[in-house]
Amino acid sequence: MNYQETLAYLYAQLPMFQRVGAAAITKSLANTEALAAALGNPERKFRSVHVAGTNGKGSSSNWLAAVLQAAGYKVGLYTSPHLREFTERIKINGQDISPAYLVDWVERWKPLFEQIKPSFFEMTVALAYEYFADEQVDIAIIEVGLGGRLDSTNIITPLVSLITNISFDHQALLGNTLPEIAAEKAGIIKPNVPVVISQTQPEVRAVFEQYASAVQAPLVFADEVYQVETVGVPAADAEQQLVRVQRAGRPAQEYLLGLVGDYQRFNLPGVLAVLVRLREMGFQISEAALQEGLRDVRRLTGFRGRWQILGRRPLVVCDTGHNEAGIRSVVAQLRRLNYHRLHMVLGTVADKDVAAMLALLPKEAIYYFCQAAIPRALSAAELSTQAAGVGLSGGVFTSVAEAVHAARAAAAPDDVVFIGGSTFVVAEIEDLFT
Repeated sequence: MNYQETLAYLYAQLPMFQRVGAAAITKSLANTEALAAALGNPERKFRSVHVAGTNGKGSSSNWLAAVLQAAGYKVGLYTSPHLREFTERIKINGQDISPAYLVDWVERWKPLFEQIKPSFFEMTVALAYEYFADEQVDIAIIEVGLGGRLDSTNIITPLVSLITNISFDHQALLGNTLPEIAAEKAGIIKPNVPVVISQTQPEVRAVFEQYASAVQAPLVFADEVYQVETVGVPAADAEQQLVRVQRAGRPAQEYLLGLVGDYQRFNLPGVLAVLVRLREMGFQISEAALQEGLRDVRRLTGFRGRWQILGRRPLVVCDTGHNEAGIRSVVAQLRRLNYHRLHMVLGTVADKDVAAMLALLPKEAIYYFCQAAIPRALSAAELSTQAAGVGLSGGVFTSVAEAVHAARAAAAPDDVVFIGGSTFVVAEIEDLFT
């Protein structure tokens, strides 16, 4: 098979959460463990950091990878889902896995897949682990796909575990309360492996303390060590932001961050605390490497989709925030902008708490309701109907591209166009801005 045929085989033969939702989830690590064993347990052949959380794990994972890369290490990075191309999920020093490796790997292990019948996600994790082992990475940053305890990535024993934030998402799979969701995320905590919590949340603090204590995992709440504040007010179209970090007993340090958005100040303490742990384990990470990685993360890892500026006059911004906490952060960021009118291109998937998200959105905006080209997408007409119930109004469009074109055509130079509501909406817009 060639590359396109290989992708078609994967998508057709194996369940995939990104496309079909909960039906693709296997509530056991048995398949992943069987795959890994057949491959010679590649997950034991490289060092790793494991990153879980509801929001912030993508930004944190990319920042960690960027800093370690700037420090001179060969760094694997596993994230999901991809925006445009499957190969984005698996990178080494910012370079996607090669299509040739993917094709050869699927061809070699196809009989095994048909015997074990893994999910798309289980297979992709096995691919990443074998690739990182084959390429002899110095360290890999592994982002959890969903939850933690039963996530396919959770067969590694990392050097450090990082949990970024707990909020409501995938309740049907993870639980209906924050402590229940936190317990699933805490499932990545391993015996005697240091665990860092980025953001102290009173509702779930005890969950992490109990899990860490039970397996004697050293625990730190990073925002109790690092206080982060924004320096000045970034320009509306700024692609960097300056922050000041205060650590008890040390002089304040300023960092220029290559990821903007107020919410990044909640992610940064966890990243810094993990890097301290890695330094204690012998990793050589200079202050210059730290500065470069935090500043140049987009260049170093190719990270996209988080408060990404796509155009100016009008200002066009996209963000992949797609749950209640993510949308709350997006709206807070939009409130900081000065504009005449706000145009919002919005789409979502059917298995989200759509009502809770819509209730947070600004009623004065003009909406362009659309749907991404995936089976899980909520129809634009249904989204518009639900939005009308909370006082949001706008047009209905059959595709993301049509909605984006309409919003840009209607926007004046001093307006703002926002595109988001779903990773899959953002995934479809890149060709529109090249």
